[in-house]
Amino acid sequence: MITMDGSSLNLEQMKRILFHGERVEPCKEALKRVVESREVVEQIVSSSRVVYGITTGFGKFSDVLIPQEETAALQRNLIHSHACGVGNPFSEMTARAMLILRANALLKGFSGVRPIIIERLLQYVNEGIHPVVPEQGSLGASGDLAPLSHLVLPLLGEGEVFFEGVRRDTASVLAEKNIDPIELKAKEGLALINGTQAMTAVGVIAYLEAEMIAYQSESIAAMTFEGLEGIIDALDADVHLAREYQEQVDVADRMRKLLHGSQLVTKQGEKRVQDAYSLRCIPQVHGASWQVLGYVKEKLEIEMNAATDNPLIFDEGEKVISGGNFHGQPIAFAMDFLKIGMAELANISERRIERLVNPQLNDLPPFLSPKPGLQSGAMIMQYCAASLVSENKTLAHPASVDSIPSSANQEDHVSMGTIGARHAYQIIQNVRRVLAIEWICAMQALEFRGVFLASPAMQKWYQEGRNIVPSITEDRIFSHDIELLASWMREVH
Repeated sequence: MITMDGSSLNLEQMKRILFHGERVEPCKEALKRVVESREVVEQIVSSSRVVYGITTGFGKFSDVLIPQEETAALQRNLIHSHACGVGNPFSEMTARAMLILRANALLKGFSGVRPIIIERLLQYVNEGIHPVVPEQGSLGASGDLAPLSHLVLPLLGEGEVFFEGVRRDTASVLAEKNIDPIELKAKEGLALINGTQAMTAVGVIAYLEAEMIAYQSESIAAMTFEGLEGIIDALDADVHLAREYQEQVDVADRMRKLLHGSQLVTKQGEKRVQDAYSLRCIPQVHGASWQVLGYVKEKLEIEMNAATDNPLIFDEGEKVISGGNFHGQPIAFAMDFLKIGMAELANISERRIERLVNPQLNDLPPFLSPKPGLQSGAMIMQYCAASLVSENKTLAHPASVDSIPSSANQEDHVSMGTIGARHAYQIIQNVRRVLAIEWICAMQALEFRGVFLASPAMQKWYQEGRNIVPSITEDRIFSHDIELLASWMREVH
């Protein structure tokens, strides 16, 4: 059980909740802050004090005063009008992450919601009731308004949810589970949808998958290194300590450990003086991608524990400030950076694939074919990798450099962070498939060299791969092999 308090949630805990189904609960001390904050909202309403989003309309309607008796209707109307997302739904895991992050932000006690709102969000997490949330329609400021509105609908007994793997009408699921819909009170609708939880949820899942892929890429690159009889001197610790990037040093260290005991690696001058960059610069390139991952992790863990709605309540109600923490620019930049860092892992992997299959660049059978000419072997797998890499270059265009004004120019600069996060996730899926292709080719090269000559770590990695994909003894439908390996890589946590 993970206890959430609004300030200490981390990516390791998110991994346990999302990938392993660990249950969650709110911290009792945090709920006390929530109650105190709620009392402030009720005082504002009862005294008819003019405060944005509580006794006024929203966006350009912020100068329209709302009578006390209509403050609840204001919140309900907000959710209905803003639930205009389109396209395919986010995955159940993404919706689950959104529920967690929204609850955690409200637990900080700056938002003025009742405890039941947070408790219901976490109940949905524990019960596996995941709102159907369309992927498209967010500008990333004032937060993820459209996606989060769809997240809120099931709290009201409306919209659709995924439950036990089936997409269903919310009302029927709540009736089955004996859960009563919630009626939103003053400020609660605004507090629930004014935030960055859609882009951050996608970013969290993208990061967790990217981190796993980055480690896997090193094992795959090490097998290619053996298949091409790479020059081990380039991985010498002194080379990397001389540059002092810790991530580069760490990659080189892990590569040396993976290749320890190999009889296939060579020394300078033994077969050639230098390797191509795609082998020689693995620590430099992969290490730089690890630097990106470090930056993204830092920003995500800050945002996961941030109050991002508006207005925020401070000093027991003495200060109620309308600010802009809902603006997704920090996450937009992080996601665009993640796109670039991960795309490069695929770029260099595809170049290693080319060196494995091109007979002009190695002494292996052309295209690793068992019968060159009669059988094409891995020829078109390289085409596929090249296509995925090219697609990534398009997706890697930064979303954060774009902005379109909204709400009659009141909201005149937006982040497009959710688009950036979605594209980052797409890139990561492509990267995994490119690496799966490299793994298939590297295993085949290792067979030609002699698996028994490989390092113990690579012999184990080879066997892991061969448990999923058999050796290429004749041409077959390689699409199945690529997807099987990619699926295995995604499911290993």
